[in-house]
Amino acid sequence: MSGGMSGPVRRSASPRRLVAIGVTLIVLLSPFLWLLQMSFKSNDLILQFPPPLIFTPTLQNYASLWQGAFAASFVNSLMSASFSTALALVLGVPAAYALSRWAGRGKHALSFAILVTRMAPPIAFTIPFFLFYRWIGLLDTVTGLVLVYTSFNLPLVIWMMQPFFETVPTSLEEAALVDGASTRVVFLHIVLPMVAPGIAATAILCFLYAWNDFFFALILTRTNARTAPVAVVNFMNYEGWEWGKIAAGGSLVMAPVLIFSLAVRRYLVSGLTAGAVKG
Repeated sequence: MSGGMSGPVRRSASPRRLVAIGVTLIVLLSPFLWLLQMSFKSNDLILQFPPPLIFTPTLQNYASLWQGAFAASFVNSLMSASFSTALALVLGVPAAYALSRWAGRGKHALSFAILVTRMAPPIAFTIPFFLFYRWIGLLDTVTGLVLVYTSFNLPLVIWMMQPFFETVPTSLEEAALVDGASTRVVFLHIVLPMVAPGIAATAILCFLYAWNDFFFALILTRTNARTAPVAVVNFMNYEGWEWGKIAAGGSLVMAPVLIFSLAVRRYLVSGLTAGAVKG
């Protein structure tokens, strides 16, 4: 055999695999695509049976949303989800690093205790949060939502990031310290770049939790800090359900999550799997 054949052989995907992938994509994307096409229809077309597949699209539903109170609710969701995710990462990533390097007794007990705080159902904290916020004046504020989401995302950040830090060899840190680098420089310039996929995956999960939250936003807000999921529900009223606005609002609510996920897609898969492997 010639030496030119020694390289790796790339096999193209079989037709059956391509068909399976195509069917899976259609099944997974069909609800989103159906919602998206509904957002470009009038209510009369949406209620028409059988539903027309060919129609003249309209932007009236989106225009009605942004001319009303939905625009402010969308901004409130974006601010509360972004700030709470950033704050949880700023506080949780160093805490996870410190916990991963802790060699004393009680490390696993503390890790489990942090995780247990995330297991409690949100309804268990509703009345304490409501009464405390009313006392300090944080009801119906974006700041109040940021604090709530951060308190629930912080244990998730610590629990997810700890395995990633444990995969970083301590010999690298020790070598940098011997060369004169400070602990801050070692953490920022050596350790953090190595766990970037884990940070990206954790950030997506934290953002998803805050962005999709409905329960706390419904209880702790009224008008000033109302979020997008709560605003979409308001289109379901006694006079009738405004299906066009509901579809347009649902499409807009999904858009930031899709954009954020696509922006960090090359880190997402490796981030969700790398932390599970040590050594």
